[in-house]
Amino acid sequence: MRILSGIQPSGKIHIGNYLGMIRPMVQYQDRGELFCFIANMHSLTTVFSGEKIRENITDALIDLLSLGIDPERSIFWVQSDVPEVAELTWYLGALTPLGLLQRCHSFKDKVARNIPASCGLFTYPVLMAADILMYRSNIVPVGQDQKQHVEVTRDIAIKFNMQYGEILTIPEAEIHEDIAVVPGIDGQKMSKSYDNTIDIFAPEKELRKKIMSIVTDSAPVEAKKDPQANNVYLLYKLFAPAADSAVMADKFRSGGYGYGEAKKQLFTVLMEHFTEQRKKRERIVADMSYVEEVRRKGAQKARAIGAEVLDKVRKAVGVA
Repeated sequence: MRILSGIQPSGKIHIGNYLGMIRPMVQYQDRGELFCFIANMHSLTTVFSGEKIRENITDALIDLLSLGIDPERSIFWVQSDVPEVAELTWYLGALTPLGLLQRCHSFKDKVARNIPASCGLFTYPVLMAADILMYRSNIVPVGQDQKQHVEVTRDIAIKFNMQYGEILTIPEAEIHEDIAVVPGIDGQKMSKSYDNTIDIFAPEKELRKKIMSIVTDSAPVEAKKDPQANNVYLLYKLFAPAADSAVMADKFRSGGYGYGEAKKQLFTVLMEHFTEQRKKRERIVADMSYVEEVRRKGAQKARAIGAEVLDKVRKAVGVA
């Protein structure tokens, strides 16, 4: 079983990325053949600084390696290091109905958030389809908000196969229903777009400051509080053992327990949870030649595998 997953290098990796995508991605290395890529071509629709894109790619490579992606147990590469994916995007786009893309809610949602309505943003699902289909992916793990893009990929692949024969593998989406929405420091869903994230590898002092800035209500220390109604507890229980989460919940319900103390406990549990990963990141940063070698070898492997599908597509459409 071939599993494909990608992450955009649009900013620092935060705990929402980790719980929603990266931790499951690491676990997929034990389930099947993992294809994991850094989707830097996709990020060009929202990040318009070449310097920032380059910086984010390097950070993403280091972060994913630090968090458990093993290049010996997966195919791990940077999207643009396989330029053939852009060629496949054109062949797929030539068959993709305009109406199919017009129904995609992601474009409308991003434009509503004042992201420029570019051609690239509109045709984003076709590039995503190329990412998936180029490597004959069987399973594509996505959140509920990305499910439609996998459905679009299936529609494109089916239409292509009907026109040219059974060349493309029809993928299945695997929806992560069990991952709770991770609240940001302002209570909204944690997202780089809202600037409300808690970055995993932030310096200790910066991480503490960010956690202490989590928005809470104005209830006094002595007041009884509903643990399910405050962001500190909701974040804490995502990382703390169940018994420790129950203790914090009881303290909130009993009163005499303030948000400041709870934030200190959240900081402690996050530092403990990511201790080994933070140490590993320091070792990787000290040997950037390793990162460069991982990137080079990953691209070689991905290009060799993707070429098999692209060659068939070229012949089918008549350009080879």
